[in-house]
Amino acid sequence: MKKDDDFQLWPFMTLIALFFLMQALLPGPADQSRLSYSEFEKLAREGQVEKVTISGSALTGTFRQPVDGNDRFRTTLVDPALADRLEGMNIEIENIPPNPVLGALFSMLAPLILFLGLYFFLFRRSIGAGGGAGAISLGKSGAKIFAEEETGVTFDDVAGVDEAKLELMEIIDFLKNPGEYERLGAHVPKGVLLVGPPGTGKTLLARAVAGQAGVPFFSISGSQFVEIFVGVGAARVRDLFTQARKMAPAIIFVDELDALGRARSLGQMNGNDEREQTLNQLLAELDGFDPSSGIVLLAATNRPEILDPALLRAGRFDRQVLVDKPDKKGRVAILKVHTRKIQLGPDVDLEPVAAMTTGFTGADLANLVNEAAILATRRRAGTVGMEDFSAAIERIVAGLEKRNRLLNEKERRIVAHHEMGHAITALALPGTDRVHKVSIIPRGVGALGYTIQRPTEDRYLMTREELVNKICVLLGGRAAEKLVFDEVSTGAADDLTKATEIARSMVERFGMDEKLGHLVFQEDRPYFLDNQPVRSTSISEATAERLDTAVSDIIRDAFQRTTAILTDNRSLLEKCAQDLLVKETLDEDEIAEISKALKRATPPGMRAAE
Repeated sequence: MKKDDDFQLWPFMTLIALFFLMQALLPGPADQSRLSYSEFEKLAREGQVEKVTISGSALTGTFRQPVDGNDRFRTTLVDPALADRLEGMNIEIENIPPNPVLGALFSMLAPLILFLGLYFFLFRRSIGAGGGAGAISLGKSGAKIFAEEETGVTFDDVAGVDEAKLELMEIIDFLKNPGEYERLGAHVPKGVLLVGPPGTGKTLLARAVAGQAGVPFFSISGSQFVEIFVGVGAARVRDLFTQARKMAPAIIFVDELDALGRARSLGQMNGNDEREQTLNQLLAELDGFDPSSGIVLLAATNRPEILDPALLRAGRFDRQVLVDKPDKKGRVAILKVHTRKIQLGPDVDLEPVAAMTTGFTGADLANLVNEAAILATRRRAGTVGMEDFSAAIERIVAGLEKRNRLLNEKERRIVAHHEMGHAITALALPGTDRVHKVSIIPRGVGALGYTIQRPTEDRYLMTREELVNKICVLLGGRAAEKLVFDEVSTGAADDLTKATEIARSMVERFGMDEKLGHLVFQEDRPYFLDNQPVRSTSISEATAERLDTAVSDIIRDAFQRTTAILTDNRSLLEKCAQDLLVKETLDEDEIAEISKALKRATPPGMRAAE
């Protein structure tokens, strides 16, 4: 449902100012004939002018006989001494002083009205983002209201979050059959908080609840409550709940709740802060409405750790529903939803696509399907094929191809050996992800080549050996450069950064260093926004030095192990690098042939036993 715009005053003020301006600039009545001054003097000397009226610079009068069908005329006074000359021509002269009131009124009111019109226009723009359309509507919530058929989303359109859907089914049952819950004295939770990483479908899930239940859906962002005017946010909260009560049963959905419900203990508010008053009003509304009234408050955030504890206590947001990144099965289901309207080719299998997109959210998968369709359209194909999905994944993960970025022969050789160093190390080590493609075609902002590994399954735990193997693969490019060219380049900058992060996490987060013991030296940051943890400030300088030494030891040992692997496969490294220089890209089948001639790495435990 769409609300009518509020009364706008500034356009009428502007029209009034324009009216005064037109009155001053437009000519007089249409029955007066406009003459040039020279023609007027000619007619006066010929005795055809009977009467002349002078008012400021305006000169009007009448003819003795009609001239060109006009009895009257109008012109502009040019000569101030005209009256003296006309007295000798038997012409009646009337001098009317100009009206000073109209001129003064226009000169004062026109700029004022224009200024007020501009002020009201800018005032509307400044508060329009918060949902108000003027001073009268500052306290209105500005929530978008959707009727049952307007949400356009049901649980059939949401996939990959089966656990969250089960949690929300009872909300739907309550909205449809509230009496069933009251039979045993139970009541549905007042508030349900959807938490999870960005792009996992929290807003889509909330709309699906409303569409499934068939009730009005009030959607608003937390930032729309907060304005520069004190008390406006609290008024909007009251107005939102008032509207919802009138249309109950209904769902109120507040997106980005952290913009409104930030913890007051963080030192970012004071007693008179507008955000704090808005939060207090929301807490009061949550305490005030009856659970049996048919109103359910849904909210979404990807920063639950900064929300005010009073907001999360029992009786307000009773339940938190995690909407996490989907697993492989969930990704397959999401891909099926997004490919309903896509013409898929017979070779498309969504299982491998889901396996190659570990860590993708629902929004990422929707973007992937769209990119694949665009690539298929670009090559003028009739359907979207598997090659389009593979190319779309590479484009999203590695960036856009830069075939026009020309490298000299030495740089191409370095990049080829660098990428094959990654690939051969990954093929030689046990438990690493399968190598899918190796290429020396530049991509993205700074990547001169890339090696794509495809995980065969979702992993939630990793052992110390698997993490060390991961570091070895990252160091494979640098080790190949050192082995073949006896020098290193800047091409390994990103690899070294990632390897150092893994090694530091092993030492400071996971307690995987025997000398330091099972201790944690890093403080985790918000886990939904992928921020990196930071080292605790409570450790001593001696401990910090031991931590840095342990990280350096892990990197050094991994580099030595990687160098040993590439030394054992030196001839294969040289041959594959030459093939890569010619073909520019090696696919999975060609990499499988390389794997057959490879000398595998010996596990560290077996080497120590020997």
